[in-house]
Amino acid sequence: MQKLKDELDHLIRVERPSISAQIAEARDKGDLSENAEYDAAKEAQGMLELKISKLQELVHNARIIDESKMDSSKVLILSTVKIKNLKNGAAMSYTLVPEKEADLKKGKISVDSPIAKGLLGKKVGDKVEIQVPAGIIPFEVVEVSR
Repeated sequence: MQKLKDELDHLIRVERPSISAQIAEARDKGDLSENAEYDAAKEAQGMLELKISKLQELVHNARIIDESKMDSSKVLILSTVKIKNLKNGAAMSYTLVPEKEADLKKGKISVDSPIAKGLLGKKVGDKVEIQVPAGIIPFEVVEVSR
């Protein structure tokens, strides 16, 4: 949450004035109808304002989760789950995170993904069949941790 607030503060206090200065500089160069610098600066301003708006909405609607009060015996958001593919015996470990934090390279999958949806609420030893693009794959929950 603090990282998001810091990014929002940076965009408002540093980036917004910088783009305003670029627009003013481009405006001083004359005819705006044929001024590519002005058009580019206005486009950048629009993109920045959109990003600021989305971040403000995200920060405003965010809820902080106290992990100590969450049931660690079953799969929930922020759980790290070790699962075993019952077809080929391969073991995988994933952490279930909100969609915006998903990063498969770091082993973080969105709670909205098919695998995460199939695992939510399951406990160690539970077997589940999950529909993925390649078909239905049977998994067993091997370990659940925080």
